[in-house]
Amino acid sequence: MQYQTILKKMITELNDEVDYYLNVEDDFLNMNQLLGRELEISFEGYHCLCCEKEKKIFRQGFCYDCFYTSAQVGDWIMRPELSTAHLDIEDRNLEYEKKVQLQPHIVYLAVSSNVKVGVTRKTQVPYRWIDQGATEAIEIVEVPNRFLAGITEVALKEYVADKTSWQKMLKNEVLDVDLFEEREKLKIYIPEETKPYFLENNGKITKINYPVKSYPIKIKSLSLEKTHVYKGELSGIKGQYLMFKDGTVFNVRNSEGYKVIITIS
Repeated sequence: MQYQTILKKMITELNDEVDYYLNVEDDFLNMNQLLGRELEISFEGYHCLCCEKEKKIFRQGFCYDCFYTSAQVGDWIMRPELSTAHLDIEDRNLEYEKKVQLQPHIVYLAVSSNVKVGVTRKTQVPYRWIDQGATEAIEIVEVPNRFLAGITEVALKEYVADKTSWQKMLKNEVLDVDLFEEREKLKIYIPEETKPYFLENNGKITKINYPVKSYPIKIKSLSLEKTHVYKGELSGIKGQYLMFKDGTVFNVRNSEGYKVIITIS
């Protein structure tokens, strides 16, 4: 079987194990069913997900020009505390920014390697956690806009990490912690503006299991720009990574906008 497609991040469903689907042509490929099968990934070029031109991808599936002009990749995406739509102040496109920023957001703790604090739109729970390869997560506050979530994250990351070690995550070297306890420790550091939004009665921990037959001991990261054709046996999927038996890992999300041919044997 062979599929030609423009890579986008895999669609996920939280079940007993996460189900992964890759958008291919006009269909979806169930990636879980390919565990133990050989995949060949062939790099064919670029396709900007914004302007749709065949221009070299710069970041996040966007070409250089679109990355620095599109509202979809403003600085407030990575740094929520820079959000200004609640003040009626435009960054790149106020209509888009209001749509995204002025909706409920969650500040959470997740364990993917170490404990980390993060921000996501409420509609992206639990998908954000899955994309990070988290094995468990708990919500801390639910606020009405992205700015309030951002200032909460900034305050809490003085006491807990806001980054994941992707290498440890893929090797399944995960810290054993009590998220209830960690959340209680951080409660006193929540800013005054967002203390009323603390989820006092929401003590639910979401557990996440991934379809992995074996974890790599040594990791080799696949770059399609350097290796135009790669072939290997799929041994697992975690976060947005395809993991292969020879220790090669491929970050699908970091390769958005790449045109590829995928051959399954």
